[in-house]
Amino acid sequence: MAGVKLTKRTVDAAEPRAVRYVEWDSEIAGFGLRVFPSGQKSWIYEYRPSDGGRRTAKKRLTLGSALEMTPDAARKAIKTIAATVRLGEDPQADKAENRKAMTVAELAREFLSSHVEAKRKARTAGFYRDIVERIIIPELGTTRAKDLTRASVARLHLKWKHTPSQANRMLATIGSIYSFAARRGFVEAGFSPSRYIEKYGERRRERFLTTEELERLGAAIREAETTGIAWDIDPSKKTKHVAKNRQATVIGEHAAAALRLLIFTGARLREILHLKWAEVDLERGLLLLSDSKTGQKAIVLNAPALDVLNRLTRIGAYVIAGDSAGQEGEKPRSDLKRPWAVVSRQAGLEGVRIHDLRHTYASFGAGGGLGLPIIGKLLGHSQSATTQRYAHLDNDPLKRAANAIGATIAAAMGDGVQSADVVPFKRGRKAREG
Repeated sequence: MAGVKLTKRTVDAAEPRAVRYVEWDSEIAGFGLRVFPSGQKSWIYEYRPSDGGRRTAKKRLTLGSALEMTPDAARKAIKTIAATVRLGEDPQADKAENRKAMTVAELAREFLSSHVEAKRKARTAGFYRDIVERIIIPELGTTRAKDLTRASVARLHLKWKHTPSQANRMLATIGSIYSFAARRGFVEAGFSPSRYIEKYGERRRERFLTTEELERLGAAIREAETTGIAWDIDPSKKTKHVAKNRQATVIGEHAAAALRLLIFTGARLREILHLKWAEVDLERGLLLLSDSKTGQKAIVLNAPALDVLNRLTRIGAYVIAGDSAGQEGEKPRSDLKRPWAVVSRQAGLEGVRIHDLRHTYASFGAGGGLGLPIIGKLLGHSQSATTQRYAHLDNDPLKRAANAIGATIAAAMGDGVQSADVVPFKRGRKAREG
């Protein structure tokens, strides 16, 4: 590998060619100047790992740009590297290993871009990104991914104990990140700093509207879409510029229709807001969703839901017309926050969420004895375990069994419960004689 001594003059004189080439140094074996057709020049070092012998393939290590590192600095660095090679080290392998040892922040963002955003729905990706950018990176981002300890993750989990659900979601997200990292070879298989950390107990929030509350809600929607719901003027605030004829809030027919469809179908909010007329089959009474949280889905329409759709004015491609309805590139309505705030307050349902309408739909089905498998299919649950949250409302067969037991016990106690299901309690001889 004879050549010339690499100096500043040699670097300046090296002209680009049609293909890249290397000028080798005459003093240090393996030290070279690589010249690219573009004119870019870099220092390299070519060597064989010391324990491999002559049969071992050579490895090439790039030190840096010849425009940024002088020949003397490069020569000095090469001598140091050559000494480590003679001691049995492999600098190229170490460099590759260091490249893999990305920080938690780099790993988390790679997880988002290469996995979540490529394979998950936009809303799910947004959820992951929020947890990563708001919680994980600010606290753990500068730590090397392979060095993150269970103790560090446990401390962060404890720090968020005031919001158990957020703490648990953060823990699950770290678990997903490291599963991704293991598949990509960024960390060793099976390594996860979130493993064995016990999650906080979460009290599942369940709110089901009663018949009387539904009656109030229906009246509030009718009032809001016709005469409007009067404002509650706060006397402590300045309202002198508010026009008297505008002191009521009227919601549009599409917002009112969206609320009714949520109540009558048990659908998720986005399933209704993103619903297109092309997905509505009025003849067969179905909503044929091309995409939902659980993939393709068919929602069975009952008579009230069909009536809402038949009476609704068609504007644009979306059933629930958004602000850009009728315009090229129209978008679906983003939310129902304002209409829901107006009607729920008028109906006296403070604290009730729009998603509770879905729970209410399920609760009426379970309470009516339809059975959990049917409820799960109506709601579009992909797993039967999801529907189990309504098991305590199911009349069939648990409630009937409880009624039968209760009636038998009440008859034994002489409480005079009248029921066709009462099983007579036979008293023993001693009891009759006494």
